[in-house]
Amino acid sequence: MLSYRHSFHAGNHADVVKHIVQSLILNSLTQKDKPFVYHDTHSGVGRYDLTHEWSEKTGEYKQGIARIWDQANLPEEITSYLDAIKTLNDGEELRYYPGSPRVGRAHLRRQDRMVLTELHPSDYPLLEQEFHRDRQVSIYKEDGFARLKASLPPKERRGLVLIDPPYELAKEYRDVVTAIGQSHKRWATGIYAIWYPVVNRHDIDDMINGLKKLDIRNILQIELGVSPDTNERGMTASGMIVINPPWKLESQMNDILPFLKEAIAPATGHFKVEWIVPE
Repeated sequence: MLSYRHSFHAGNHADVVKHIVQSLILNSLTQKDKPFVYHDTHSGVGRYDLTHEWSEKTGEYKQGIARIWDQANLPEEITSYLDAIKTLNDGEELRYYPGSPRVGRAHLRRQDRMVLTELHPSDYPLLEQEFHRDRQVSIYKEDGFARLKASLPPKERRGLVLIDPPYELAKEYRDVVTAIGQSHKRWATGIYAIWYPVVNRHDIDDMINGLKKLDIRNILQIELGVSPDTNERGMTASGMIVINPPWKLESQMNDILPFLKEAIAPATGHFKVEWIVPE
């Protein structure tokens, strides 16, 4: 299983893919004036200091965000993602990396709101401090899936749910399928984005098969790999499974992923954008 205390991994290749997809979906929601909700089931602390000893110990951000931070001729589609990072950093130095709550907050307008859930006893106080007195943000120290179930359908009827558990236990892949099944019955028109790590490909295949059995249509898979699948320990790829994706997302990621592969893993990388279940 994956041991995923995020402070060790912030800004790595998995974060880059996850937060680019998140940004593109939120951008699509801002194209209409009607309010939307962003719901984050496993929020973390909100921001990460890349100079902290935990980040420096693994150095994973050096093979992730650092590979594209100073590049010229970046794809226009990733502008809002990079802007979310720049808001946390003064000048050109890359020190802080935003977690998904900060990426989400960067895309909210006055009429929008955000729901964050974090159960970890060390991370929750930091998350609460990060958004102290922000009236557009609600923070819960609760199980992420339980809070999601209690929150749907949202009053806005528009929005994004980001589901990215640590996958430290095998049952978490099944928990994701269960949560999607329950949530889709309550809010069929919502956008659901599931982040997943590829440590054991069989776990991902089982999760995808579970999603197929839910009889839900319009499910898109997006994945970036940095090395071939292996039976050894470690994450070789990661991706996002998006239910009800914005209509431009498929073509946008087909444009972005070749750039990311060449920037992050030119010799050993791979990518795909495929429909698990078409519309």
